[in-house]
Amino acid sequence: MHSVSPLYAAAELRAHEQRSNHAFAEAAGSAQRAAEIALRDGDPTSWWNMTFLQAENLLDAQRFEDCAALAASLISDLAEPPIPRDQARTHILLAKARQGAGLLERAAESARAAANLTSAESDIEINVKARQALIAALADGGKLAEAWDESKALAGVISDDVDDQLAGKAYWVIGNVAFLCDKVEDGLRYHELAAATFSPTKNLDVWAKFNKASAAMRLAANIADEDTLRCIERAELATDVIGGSENDLLLLRRNRAHWSYLAGDAESAVAVLEEIRATSRSVTPQILGDVCLLLGRAYIAMRDKDAARQPLAEAVVHFESAGAPDRAQQARDFLKAELGRDSLWSWLLRVTGFDRS
Repeated sequence: MHSVSPLYAAAELRAHEQRSNHAFAEAAGSAQRAAEIALRDGDPTSWWNMTFLQAENLLDAQRFEDCAALAASLISDLAEPPIPRDQARTHILLAKARQGAGLLERAAESARAAANLTSAESDIEINVKARQALIAALADGGKLAEAWDESKALAGVISDDVDDQLAGKAYWVIGNVAFLCDKVEDGLRYHELAAATFSPTKNLDVWAKFNKASAAMRLAANIADEDTLRCIERAELATDVIGGSENDLLLLRRNRAHWSYLAGDAESAVAVLEEIRATSRSVTPQILGDVCLLLGRAYIAMRDKDAARQPLAEAVVHFESAGAPDRAQQARDFLKAELGRDSLWSWLLRVTGFDRS
């Protein structure tokens, strides 16, 4: 058995402590130092584990491209590939990083590779996580029919053998897809199943993220009832306690703006969304697309078609950049309804910097 050096042990402990405190960038640095010590000490297993931990922290720090590059190296750059379970874990991490970077088709490829490396019989935990990542990437890319088929398959493998928190996350992603497919009753049912597994006393971070995401899905389905408002308020309260990334805070603000829009207060929605659009440059293109699409709809509700054109056109560009053509088409449909086909073509050429002449 390889002995662990005090320097390695200290760096590993520091990385885990920083991660538990949500200091993800610092934790990534400590994990990298631990990996370097393990490599110097001739301990390849500890090196791999710490490099994987570094990549996990890069993901949570929203350094998606750095995470993807490091995760890819853990699969392809080794003389001897890791065991299938670790390969699958790395593909899942790579899928999440690529999704965060807006590379949705490649994210789905990575998640599918992870699913193919495992099975519900041999390793249900990793298989469920792989399926979740695949569904999320497909849904984010607008491939809803395929995402729903995968969701039904995932629902079929959840059993009493699955940990409550993992089952809850699976029900959560299935509910998301149901909402996106306009299967509102299914969406509500699966989110209720998820909510039954989550608790602020068990994991406040997961509870906050679920309520934030559930609110977003309900709002997307035009459900602006008291339950939706409670989801928004729970997520805001929990985030006040534990803190949140720029992305977390942005999504909370977007939910509030969406609530205002559905409640008939388009002016308040516009004020928040314009601020997000002007200041948030580090978020993913699909989120910026969502913000611009909602902003355009809010301007239309205010009967200000001229103001609606630019954000709707930007939404098209952001969704295309993210590899989400169906969402881009949704934004084009709003533009066509307001501008007409010929004007739409001229407008898109102008805002994207191209000219037919």
